[in-house]
Amino acid sequence: MAVTAPTIESTYRVLKEKLEGIVPDFELAYKAELAFHINQLKSERGAVILGHNYMEPALYHSVCDYTGDSLELSRIAATTEADPIVFCGVRFMAETAKILNPDRTVLLPAERAGCSLAASITAADVRELRRRYPGVPIVAYINTYADVKAEIDVCCTSSNARQVVESLDSDVVIFLPDEYLARNVARETGKRIVFPSDKPVSANRASESASDGLEFEIVGWEGRCEVHEKFTVEDIRAVREQFPDVVVLAHPECSPEVVDASDFSGSTSAMTRYVTEVEAERYLLLTECSMGDNIAAEARDKEMLRLCSVRCPHMNEITLEQVLASLRENRYQIEVPEDVRLRARRSIDRMLEIR
Repeated sequence: MAVTAPTIESTYRVLKEKLEGIVPDFELAYKAELAFHINQLKSERGAVILGHNYMEPALYHSVCDYTGDSLELSRIAATTEADPIVFCGVRFMAETAKILNPDRTVLLPAERAGCSLAASITAADVRELRRRYPGVPIVAYINTYADVKAEIDVCCTSSNARQVVESLDSDVVIFLPDEYLARNVARETGKRIVFPSDKPVSANRASESASDGLEFEIVGWEGRCEVHEKFTVEDIRAVREQFPDVVVLAHPECSPEVVDASDFSGSTSAMTRYVTEVEAERYLLLTECSMGDNIAAEARDKEMLRLCSVRCPHMNEITLEQVLASLRENRYQIEVPEDVRLRARRSIDRMLEIR
């Protein structure tokens, strides 16, 4: 039996069925036309579109071939045979795809799609930490740029940060650049943490810093996500006063105090699984607020509290208009110098080997 080719109208109907009550109808009608043309062009070019969980709902549910968190999308980027790869996320994610696929075209639809965490540390900073803590292995969150990844030993994501730290045969680990994620990992692993600004020290092992009056097993860095640092314990208390039965889920880029006051903490994909698997009256996600809409579309039987007003300005740069222009014009192509790429690939491969 012949398969009916998609049309603008059928694309609209699919989006309406998925997002009615979440996205206004007039917006769905406009975005369905964009999605139709993107999907046509994607098919013609043999492209693949990867979408992070923070993409806005109409884009997330219409043109992405794969969606997920940074770790899931890294694994897909490592195995895809498509060309080009269109990464609906931020620059460090697209760089990771290019590091893993040097002979393929990787497109980031927005020219400016940065990250406050990635911008908080440089390759020179990492080299200085190497000098200051010789012999200490360095773990870097995947939210870093390629030149930083080239200077470290292994990457991690919020999904596997603890496993990566525990996999290293070392008394001391340097963990970059997210202050809150580092503090949360330290608490989970029972390790003591110090930050370079706390006190000048020179140590390969925790015990060697005792003479300075400071003992530690993790050296952190004072970078923060500009979205997740905005959530507070007071926010949670206010929500619980209104909705005592609410289940609060916090991303581990939130402060340890916020994580403690929540019912669950995990990566974006872990939070999605939690909502779909755990029966509760209502949920509140302390993360980028588009994700709450994306989960609401997937789990219509669950009530997601619409109390989020925090959007990532960088993720918000990626729009359907930008994706269409990116496919039409091959913009904006991601390039990574080969010497940087080869060194950065080692740290990514080591992360992907850890389950």
